Parts: sequence; C-alpha cells; structure tokens
Amino acid sequence: MIRKAILASLVTLFGCSQSVQDYQALSPQLQLTEFFQGSSEAIGVMHDWRGKQSLRFVAELCGQWQGDRGDLYEIFSFSDGRIDKRHWQLTQQADGSVKGTAEDVVGQASGQLAGNTLYWEYTLRIPQDGDYIDVKVKDWLYLISPGQVINRSTLHKFGLTVGELTLAIRQLQPQADCAEFIKKYQATERTIPLAP
Repeated sequence: MIRKAILASLVTLFGCSQSVQDYQALSPQLQLTEFFQGSSEAIGVMHDWRGKQSLRFVAELCGQWQGDRGDLYEIFSFSDGRIDKRHWQLTQQADGSVKGTAEDVVGQASGQLAGNTLYWEYTLRIPQDGDYIDVKVKDWLYLISPGQVINRSTLHKFGLTVGELTLAIRQLQPQADCAEFIKKYQATERTIPLAP
C-alpha cells in the first residue's frame, strides 16, 4: 500500500508535463504587443548542465509594433565582459500564436500565448571556439505584473539539457521611441561575431 502511494506521488510530480493551455485562465494577460513596447531592462543568470552558475548578464531592450508585427532590439552585457545583441522580428496573431526570427536563430521561432504565459521554441546558433553549435531552446515567459516578466529557458542538445537561463524583465517606458536605441544597437559590436 505504501509503495503504491509513493509511486502515485512520483507520477504526480514527474509524470505530468506542463502545457501553455494550463495557464489560460491566469491574469494579468500577457500580450507581446503591450509588454515589449518601448524600453525595458533585464537581469539574468545562466546555469550549466550541472546547475552551476556560469554567467550573469544585464540587458537593455526596446520594442516597437505596427499592428501585429514588431521589432524587439536587445543588447546584452555579460559578466565575462562579452557583449552580444539580438534583433527579433515578431508576429503575434489574434489566436495568440507567435512567430519570430533573429540573426542567430536557425529558421523560425514559434509558440503560443495563453493567459499570463508564452511558451515558444527555437534553435539558437551559438559561436564557440571558432565554430558554432545549434541548441534547441524551450522558452517560458510568465507575466507577474503588468510591467514584469519572469523568463525561464532550457537549452537542449541531442535531447539532453545543456544549460538553463533565468531572466527577469522590467518594462521601463512603454511610450519610449526606439529610434535612439536602434542607433545604439547598430553601433554596438558583438564581442564574438555571429556564426555563418
């Protein structure tokens, strides 16, 4: 009897994976067209496959939208002195589906909004020792309050988790014009060039 109870508990803990639809009723509702509008800032930490802290970073972001299409510019400063940046071109459909492309994303990112949550997946090409590796990213974003998102990402290679990222994003000025930030983005050089 005790063994059955333990087994049932383990199945409950480990046998059920989350679905973005589990969060459909949660509020406040996450809309990328609202949260990633104007200027934001982020702080985050990377963990390796063992769970050990490997890097910390801060980031500046600015987004602008025309209808359901948006551009999100990001500049990252890492604790090892490295600088990186990313320009997302995003589309959010009325049904909550999201698609995106970026310079270091292979193919297209795709996902779904539900309630306070976005889940999406993409393949990220990461420069490494003069070469590059492609990792699959599983990305969860949770809107905690109208101006704050927690982002949890896991990185996978050959089906194994090789890293994890925890990130907090805070919206600063939703009405900010991104023109000056885009100039800064264009002038910013990556420490390590993009892989071909």
